[in-house]
Amino acid sequence: MTAVQIRPQAKNPSSQPTRHYDLIIVGGGIVGLTLASALRSSGLILAVVEAQTPAQAASRERAYAFSLASQEIFKQLGLWSIVSPQITHFDRVCLSDADYPVKVNFRPTHLGTEAVCYAAEHRVLMEALQASLVDCPTIDYLAPATLEAVQHTPNQVQCEITQHDQRWYCTADLMVAADGARSRLRQQADIPTFGWQYWQACITTVLAPEKSHQNTAYERFWPSGPFAILPLPGDRCQIVWTAPQADAEALLQLPPDQFMAELKGRYGDQMGDLKILSKPLMFPVRLMQSRQYVQPRLALVGDAAHCCHPVGGQGLNMGIRDAAALAETLTAANRRGEAIGDLQVLKRYERWRQRENWFILSMTDFLNRTFSNHWLPLVWLRRLGIHLLESVSPLKWLALTIMTGRFGRHPQIPPGEHS
Repeated sequence: MTAVQIRPQAKNPSSQPTRHYDLIIVGGGIVGLTLASALRSSGLILAVVEAQTPAQAASRERAYAFSLASQEIFKQLGLWSIVSPQITHFDRVCLSDADYPVKVNFRPTHLGTEAVCYAAEHRVLMEALQASLVDCPTIDYLAPATLEAVQHTPNQVQCEITQHDQRWYCTADLMVAADGARSRLRQQADIPTFGWQYWQACITTVLAPEKSHQNTAYERFWPSGPFAILPLPGDRCQIVWTAPQADAEALLQLPPDQFMAELKGRYGDQMGDLKILSKPLMFPVRLMQSRQYVQPRLALVGDAAHCCHPVGGQGLNMGIRDAAALAETLTAANRRGEAIGDLQVLKRYERWRQRENWFILSMTDFLNRTFSNHWLPLVWLRRLGIHLLESVSPLKWLALTIMTGRFGRHPQIPPGEHS
């Protein structure tokens, strides 16, 4: 499937001095497009403003752990049947503490589901979401386009947008920031954040192992940070290797053979020889939570609202739930005749998602700090925890319920054309 080319809009706003939208989503990544797709049948008129072309936005070489909660949202969007042939389901997730021999094995039978989790590539998710917006009369997908200026007034948001070297103006009842961890909209709104930069960084790359991955994901905790292996289609794997910042930078400077030697020291030999298929990339690791998710006529979703440690693969899944929760909130408000930019309406979304996200942020921070620690009493305690998780079924069920996003309130996207 090639990246979809969004059609020229018959109602092209660039030919008009101004256009009014119910909401404008700034950021056309997975979270922003999930929100747009979830609003297709809401009756709301919206625009998505994305700086890259659709093909560029979909071309990122990255894969994600895709939770059962995210699967349910994509089913509600009518997209699961499109993406499922192109993703990998996990028949087993194996957790371990460095070289300690006892391991925790999670399987679908522990939840009564077809998989523990999934691994989805960025391109697959983006192309499905982009295609869902084609021929939707209520959505303008502006890509590439740049939001040049924003002004909030009591009654609306005024925007200046550049597209194809043309500058035009529009208004909206609500602005949604889906523009990432360094969100300009969040900063311009002076929304304070809480958090810190970890001492670690993450290296990701895609490998071709000699032996089949057998649909097994691994997460091994080392004192320097967790090391995860995600199985991908075609017997490929993506690694997410967390290491101290200086060590990660040094690893990227190594010749390929030395990098592979270091990698196998973490990866082990369970899949035989390894071949690197993509250039290793590094990204910083931080915890961040916005003190506010909303202001009058402004809502934050995804990384614009929060960032977490990559342990457990929770980040994207939190953002997808944000998008679905905001879509449910806005659709319900619109059908009741409420103003979607009203703070009272937006606070419903904030109360829902901020609490649940605090829990996940705290959990990922706790796991990273607990396992990145040499203090002997803590080592004994966490290894006792591994024994209990593997042997006590209710504990294993609880851990899996949290890990797969099946706790808390589940967003319900109203049925419509996407169902």
